[in-house]
Amino acid sequence: MAQWTSAIGSTQLAWLLTSQQPRPAGPGTRRPPAYRALADGIRLLVLEGRVPVATRLPAERELAQALSVSRTTVAAAYEALRGEGFLESRRGAGSWTAVPAGNPLPARGLEPLPPEALGSMIDLGTAALPAPEPWLTRAVQGALEELPPYAHTHGDYPAGLPALRTMIAERYTAHGIPTMPEQIMVTTGAMGAIDAICHLFAGRGERVAVESPSYANILQLMREAGLRLVPVAMADGLQGWDLERWRQVLREAAPRLAYVVADFHNPTGALADEEQRRSLVDSARAAGTVLVVDETMTELHFDGEDSVSAAVPRRVCAFDPAGSTVITVGSASKAFWAGMRIGWVRAAPDVIRSLVAARAYADLGTPVLEQLAVNWLLNTGGWEEAVALRRAQARGNRDALVAAVRRELPDWEFEVPNGGLTLWVKAGGLSGSRLAELGERVGVRVPSGPRFGVDGAFEGYVRLPFTVGGAVADEAAARLAAAAQLVRDGQGAGGDVPRTLIA
Repeated sequence: MAQWTSAIGSTQLAWLLTSQQPRPAGPGTRRPPAYRALADGIRLLVLEGRVPVATRLPAERELAQALSVSRTTVAAAYEALRGEGFLESRRGAGSWTAVPAGNPLPARGLEPLPPEALGSMIDLGTAALPAPEPWLTRAVQGALEELPPYAHTHGDYPAGLPALRTMIAERYTAHGIPTMPEQIMVTTGAMGAIDAICHLFAGRGERVAVESPSYANILQLMREAGLRLVPVAMADGLQGWDLERWRQVLREAAPRLAYVVADFHNPTGALADEEQRRSLVDSARAAGTVLVVDETMTELHFDGEDSVSAAVPRRVCAFDPAGSTVITVGSASKAFWAGMRIGWVRAAPDVIRSLVAARAYADLGTPVLEQLAVNWLLNTGGWEEAVALRRAQARGNRDALVAAVRRELPDWEFEVPNGGLTLWVKAGGLSGSRLAELGERVGVRVPSGPRFGVDGAFEGYVRLPFTVGGAVADEAAARLAAAAQLVRDGQGAGGDVPRTLIA
């Protein structure tokens, strides 16, 4: 990376370093030199994503004062990091974090398995559940009954079917966010929505702020669009956003867009509270940044099932009544079924008109039959019943997976979210990339942490979705434990895996 895109102060970096809990040394183990311990601490913060890649570090003298060490110690640590590829420097620009050249982002674990492989492989790669029957079948049957009038038209609805736009608008209004159909565009999934927004608002080379970690497929979409990603580290655990870091990035990097998941964040499961939502909208408005809010997980809460509002704070767009800052993206794919490729954008009418106009050069429109199916669900109450079923499935799977991982891998660390579809796991000091590689060889597919970071961060993490339960969750954890043992034993590409470990 050519230069830094964010910065960290000496006080904050010192706090992060002192908050690390080193593993106790065994008898007779020599402590490393002070500069080596400092370099290892900074390297670990980068690999964990707590200090994003391309973050400018404090000057040597400033960090030395904050840590109460000599400037020579900090200089030696920085030099060691440069030699290892974790730091780059340029006269007049300072030093900023990096990852070593030649370390590609792992490409395993997120693409859906082909159906023929499901019998021998447990797929923890894709955060998606089977369809909530009988509601899929009923929705398609209802859509077929409503299709004939549309079949006599050209079938081209770039903004979406008027009936579905109206229904989605009414649902926002029911949540206390007055919305007109002119503020809604129906898209081909949330990915199609975000792709359209990026092409409208951000040209190649422009900066987009993203949570760190963030949803892997969106990060890759933005990379391929030529956007420059500016990572903003999440707060610890399930606390949501670190508002101080967001204010700093918005002020100093001035990104054109910012992409966030406020509700049961993918992959961490964090839920931003109302004050965080209000503050982030205010900061984005002050910086002139358009805030793209992904609501695909919003309805997958596990507490207060009778009402979304009982468990989840108000939607982020509720804090932008003028509609000048927030663009909201929703989808049927997570709450209902991934095969139902229906998404939508809620934005100011002029933004919707621009998105619709640009669509003539993209996908022209979203399939009519699938729109009718979603509209049938929303009209009949089938949506609420299907989503309630989905919540029960996900919650049961979460509980089974958590219990199995704690039993089989007690040194793995995570916090249990109250919604969503994902568990973000620190893998006991093991490489997430190696776990992904060796996991496939013992029959379990899992995405490694770096897929969810920018330029190689989160090497020590894996994401586990709530897609299996019962005995399958137990077996998945057992296979993960087998993969972890192979990593500890130094197995790698080309090594032999004992046949007794392959179920």
